[in-house]
Amino acid sequence: MKRKLVGLAAAAMASTLVLAGCGSAAPGGDGGDNSDKTLTMWVIGGDTPPELRDYLTTEFKEETGATLKIQEQGWGDIITNLTTKLPDEKNTPDVTEIGNTQSPAFTNAGAFLDISDMYEELGGSDLLQSFVEVGAVDGANFTLPYYFGSRYTFLRKDVWDAAGQSITPATLDEFNASVKAITEANPKGIDNFSGFFLGGQDWRDGISWIFANGGEIAEFKDGKWVATLDSPEALKGLEQLQDLYKNVSFAPNDMKDANQYQFLNDSDEVKDEDGNVTDDLSLAAATIMAPGWAHWSIGDLVKDDKGEPVREWNDDTFATLVLPGNDGKPAPVFAGGSNIGISAKTQNPELAKDLLRIIYSKEYQTMLGEKGLGPANSKYADSLGDDQFAKALIESASNSKLTPAAPGWAAIESKNIMEEFFAQIRDASDLKALAVETNAKLDGLLNQQ
Repeated sequence: MKRKLVGLAAAAMASTLVLAGCGSAAPGGDGGDNSDKTLTMWVIGGDTPPELRDYLTTEFKEETGATLKIQEQGWGDIITNLTTKLPDEKNTPDVTEIGNTQSPAFTNAGAFLDISDMYEELGGSDLLQSFVEVGAVDGANFTLPYYFGSRYTFLRKDVWDAAGQSITPATLDEFNASVKAITEANPKGIDNFSGFFLGGQDWRDGISWIFANGGEIAEFKDGKWVATLDSPEALKGLEQLQDLYKNVSFAPNDMKDANQYQFLNDSDEVKDEDGNVTDDLSLAAATIMAPGWAHWSIGDLVKDDKGEPVREWNDDTFATLVLPGNDGKPAPVFAGGSNIGISAKTQNPELAKDLLRIIYSKEYQTMLGEKGLGPANSKYADSLGDDQFAKALIESASNSKLTPAAPGWAAIESKNIMEEFFAQIRDASDLKALAVETNAKLDGLLNQQ
């Protein structure tokens, strides 16, 4: 795949992107007085906790003398904001987080600085390679992994036990049979109860059934990306998904992959801006699938030392399970997480590189793991700890996958093509015809620069 050195704005229009290691930091940037300089870093959402942001700003000041300003962007706005601001040298973030699946479009458009000369210094082959690949073009590195959060399942141990199902199914077929049996048994007599709660548009979790049967969204053939959702392997996964949607999950057909944990908990009061209870969510599922950090939101509702309600994990009620494949390995799951890169339009490239050195240092990588985020550098995976959540995260990540590293993938996400595809699986009378129809939509965008 040849990298086109074109302006980002033009590339963004062509791609329809208008939405939809471990060295110590080198002090001083260019060696001069940096006290009057400010570097801007964008993070997305709240995944980078305050403690880590404070560390970066403090350490950056001590190492370089310059000021680091960290600005939070929303996931729903990030493609539009990057498309607008990255090519503007007066307003570009110097360093930015970017979703791993969004990285290929921007790297192919020339949006990021080539940091190949830093690759070994920042971790080299110890970095999560699937994330490295989506940030590279023609062997050159433009973005590198920031953190990962592989998906696994969380289940109600008490409900599985009551339905007579083992909480350790050995294969994907056994898992499918267990959640179907739990739905039929419905041991607590709950209306619209799901043995496995899977939103109708939740392709990021559901895609595992296609991957586990050997299917792919698209493959790189004869110099271009080609959609392959109609392959026999992919169709087998679609058939299993259709059975789950029809007979196991009562999740809304327009639901995506956010906050499934609330349906696993016993109760959770939802309040409006005035503090009034507008809904009382209660147990609606025996099993969910989510990134590992969801465990912080699962558990019994208790009050902390300030009297605020929090969730406290209870091993008697809840359990984790890495989704099994049928080949003795974990099922391939979509790896959540982000990459990070330096804007090609930054006016402070050396200071930006200093920031990357801090981010990929042992200290910061360890802090990521201690906060439950998979560190970019596998050498520091032990910082995740040795509890069941760390073990499940590491095991599920061992066979994880990303979406195709195609230049047009961000455009595909912006048009919600995969959401629309998954929303039709349940009621499709001809899954192959649906797959062929979706292939055509994907093929029109996959190779778009």
